[in-house]
Amino acid sequence: MAKSEIPNTKPADTKEQVSWRERFAALGNLPAFFKLVWEVSPVLFLGNATLRLIQAAIPAATLYIGKLIIDQVVALSKHTTTNDTHYIWWLVGAEFGLAILSTALGRAVSLMDSLLGDLFANQTSIRLMEHAATLDLEQFEDATFYDKLERARRQTTGRTVLLSGVFGQVQALISVGFLAAGLAVYNPWLLLLILVAVTPSFIGDNYFNQRSYSLSRSWTPERRELDYLRFIGASDETAKEVKIFGLSNFLIDRFRSLSWEYYLKNRSLSISRAGWGTLLTALGTAGYYGAYVWIVMRAVSGQISLGDLTFLAGSFRQVRGSLEGILLQFSSLTQEAIYLQDLFDYFAIKPLIHSPKTVRAFPNPIREGFVFQNVGFKYTNSERWALRNLSFTLQAGEKLALVGENGAGKTTLVKLLARLYDPAEGRILLDGYDLREYDLMELRRNIGVIFQDYTRFKMSAGVNIAVGDIDERTNQPRIETSAQRSLADTVIAKLAGGYDQQLGRSFGKGVELSGGEWQKVALGRAYMRDAQLIILDEPTAALDARAEYEVFQRFAKLTEGKSSVIISHRFSTVRMADRILVLENGTLLEIGSHYELLEKDGRYAELFGLQARGYQ
Repeated sequence: MAKSEIPNTKPADTKEQVSWRERFAALGNLPAFFKLVWEVSPVLFLGNATLRLIQAAIPAATLYIGKLIIDQVVALSKHTTTNDTHYIWWLVGAEFGLAILSTALGRAVSLMDSLLGDLFANQTSIRLMEHAATLDLEQFEDATFYDKLERARRQTTGRTVLLSGVFGQVQALISVGFLAAGLAVYNPWLLLLILVAVTPSFIGDNYFNQRSYSLSRSWTPERRELDYLRFIGASDETAKEVKIFGLSNFLIDRFRSLSWEYYLKNRSLSISRAGWGTLLTALGTAGYYGAYVWIVMRAVSGQISLGDLTFLAGSFRQVRGSLEGILLQFSSLTQEAIYLQDLFDYFAIKPLIHSPKTVRAFPNPIREGFVFQNVGFKYTNSERWALRNLSFTLQAGEKLALVGENGAGKTTLVKLLARLYDPAEGRILLDGYDLREYDLMELRRNIGVIFQDYTRFKMSAGVNIAVGDIDERTNQPRIETSAQRSLADTVIAKLAGGYDQQLGRSFGKGVELSGGEWQKVALGRAYMRDAQLIILDEPTAALDARAEYEVFQRFAKLTEGKSSVIISHRFSTVRMADRILVLENGTLLEIGSHYELLEKDGRYAELFGLQARGYQ
């Protein structure tokens, strides 16, 4: 494939850099994060903290006991007249006990980290889905929102690495405090030398962590595209088109190009990090060995004992390693805290469509109907109005059909009826009051919508119908009645598992349905809901003529006394409606019954004639 054929979504070369102020500010996310983890399991949270506190004291105690053992061995070797080894074996036993305790505590802490991680991932994923349920449909159709959602999803797993890191920092600081106290007794300047030794590698790692974060964040859209290409390149949902149209090479080339570009940028950063990290670590190591030489010289001159040499060398090595870990971990923690902001940014997104503080009781039954008053709407980032100056009435109990070419605004209209969107201009009234005055959930409970692009849930046949009113998913008679009304019962009768049969081949023993069979199942959802307004968006597009006729004969009977809206390109369907509304470029062109519109000899009559000639 030619390079010019590949869409250019390459991000700018200049990546966002994170300042120290931003890194420290990100630590302000930690209290809210700890609150989330605490809510997951207070017992595991406190247990983890307590065990780490005990574990922090073990390194200093182990080194000090080791010093006592060596000094005692030296003392015993100089006094050949005594052979009292009880004390030394007591010390060895104590050191052995500390080693066992340290191992046990380490495993217990790892276990608690793992359990907390699993619980936190589960709970955060639930919260993410709960919050998504409150957001607007229009927000899900915005690419910027999807970037935030993708980054938030990545924070639902592995975030207890941050918790473990913070606890580890505190634990390391306590350990350093014990060890540093021992070093300060011999020479406080050793502590200053340690700080000098660990500073170079800290500065280097901090710099490269910033660049790594900037690269990862700025490539969020491209990483989403890579995930999408991976999916459509190997999926049962896209396999037919990929094979028929020979898309495999196109998709692979696009994936190869984008992934290679990201690899090159990440490789360049990794090589620089490895090179500079080696150099800066060497400088720190030189500082450490300078101090080690000083300690050895003190031991050779007899100013400190052999046990002191062991204690000081071990303490210096551990303090240096711990401080390096603390400083480097601090850099990582601030980076993780910045990533954590993605999760809180997502939760901070608020829906624009919501119920008012004081709601109006929903009419039952609807008496007057829905009134559109100069309604206008356009999508985010679009200059074109999807609907404009739209005024009409959907009367109570009326069957209204929507007709128009693709892009005329038919689906947008029904989404406004269900308050999936709010008008940008004008208003929609229900029994004389603005839709915004009613409780949002109550409104949607009274509206049943089956969209043309309905979801094929990879679940059982029964659940696929029950999603129309999921609270009734255990009401088998109601599910079966809904299936009969939509003709889905004839489809399910052929399935080996009946209503329990898994649909879709994504899971074991699943079977795939044809387009028409799926449509009958989806139509069953409309009958599950005891709605006062039923909306069908191209409900029979995949059905044959006989099935379509029977579906609408049943639909007409089952919706008597209820309002309904039907979107269809088939005039054999729309002519059954009480009135037909013709849309063109988002505006109302004609409205009337089938015969009234034919008499007008306008656009409807023209379209009807074109379709009728196709059957002659």
